[in-house]
Parts: sequence; C-alpha cells; structure tokens
Amino acid sequence: MITNEIINDFIEKIPPAPKALQSTIILLKEGKLIQASQIAQTDLVLNAYLKKIVNKPIYGFKNEVNEVSQIFGILGVSSAQQTVYNYMMTLLSTDKWELFQLKESSFYELQARLSRKWKQILEHLNINDMEIESAITLLPASIIVAEALFKSKKTDVNLLRSVNDLDLNTILSRLCSQDLFDICEKIALKWEMPLSITQIVQASSGFKPLENKQLNVLGKWMHLLLFYELSQPLFIEAGLNNFIDFKIEYVGDIYDEFASVMDIS
Repeated sequence: MITNEIINDFIEKIPPAPKALQSTIILLKEGKLIQASQIAQTDLVLNAYLKKIVNKPIYGFKNEVNEVSQIFGILGVSSAQQTVYNYMMTLLSTDKWELFQLKESSFYELQARLSRKWKQILEHLNINDMEIESAITLLPASIIVAEALFKSKKTDVNLLRSVNDLDLNTILSRLCSQDLFDICEKIALKWEMPLSITQIVQASSGFKPLENKQLNVLGKWMHLLLFYELSQPLFIEAGLNNFIDFKIEYVGDIYDEFASVMDIS
C-alpha cells in the first residue's frame, strides 16, 4: 500500500526552505528581532500566515495585530522563531484535505493551540530554550505527512483501521519499518532544523524513549499534549483522535502534573 519508494518520492519533492525564511530564522537565532521582521516582511504569504495565526483567540490579543514588526515584538524571539517554523510546515500542506476532515483554518487552530500550550508547559518546567520551544512545530507536520501518504489509499486505510483498530503510525511502521515521526525527522534535517527538535519529537511518539532524561521528559509532555488537543471536539470531528497510539505507560508518571497544568478537572 505505502512503500519506501513512495516515502522517498514524498521527501524528494519537499523543497528547501525559501531563502527569506532561512535568513529570518538565522536572524532570530542571533536575537536580531527587528532585522528578522524586515526580512519576513518580504514574504507576502508568510505575512498573511502570521496575521492569521497570532490573531486567533488563544493568543489573547485584544486588538488585531497586522504589522510583522508588531507581531515579532509581541511574540519575542523564541515564539517568533517557533511561529516561522510553524509556517514552514504549512508549505507541506495540501489545498484540500481528504483523509482528515480539516480546513486551513482548523489546521492553523491546531498549530496555535499546540504552540501556546507547549509554551505554557515550558514555563511550568522553567525551561527557556528557543529550540525546545520550536520542537512542537513538527507534530502538526506528522499529520500533513499522514494526509499526503494515505489519502489516495483512504478506503484501504479505513478498512485496516476498522478491522484491526490500528492507528496510522502503526500501519506505516509495519509496512515500511519507518513511521510518521521518522519522516518528520527527515523533513527537519532537510530544512536544517536542530537535532534537539527531532529528538524530542521522536520521543513524543511514545515508542522511542531517549537516554537524555530532560529531553525524554519533554517527549512525555509533548505526547500528552498531542493527545489532549486531538481529543477536543473540533479534531475528533476531523478524524484525528485515533491518529497515533496513546502510550499511557510512557506518560503515567507525569499525567497528574499535566492535568494540573492544563487545568483538567
């Protein structure tokens, strides 16, 4: 159904990050917020994305924010970098979702919710690290990958899932010996994203714990956050609640703390 040849073809078609984005990321890493916003302004599609994403209710801005310099200034260096990475992931996205019942607006909503709540988690853990904050951007990318690889095989996929109760990640792993998170790692490497980002995201699958204790704990928090968000009504309706297997044994030691941070009663 899905072969390594199909996966390699998908990876091959992913373009390198546009030069304006590369320059923006480099300037943000150097803490040059004003210069980064000036470069970002030259990409009209990025401009439109930034306005849509930061004006969502979850960001809590009372007045609409329209200027890139304003947006970057409000977000700060770390969150601005994270938002630019989020935009890079949308470059992979399809115009029409078929496997999942998503629209551009609901996908952006997922990105925004994951980003804001991941920042909340990092603040709770007293972690201030640009790369770790940006790690959350790859989780929505795994959904894009699943859509791209499985949408032409939707009937077969739905049959497998109904008969064997398998999630998409397990199906791909059994077919090709690599899963959605492996493919996201390849995307991250192609876009020259830091290794720490891919390590945390790989751990968040629940199948690949890390020897590095701090990064492994972050993988647990990310695993819980993904399932918490995908269990919200909007994303259940989109068919994302059974996207990957929930590994309660992996996250059991932090579940109560997570529930407290998310204010889950």
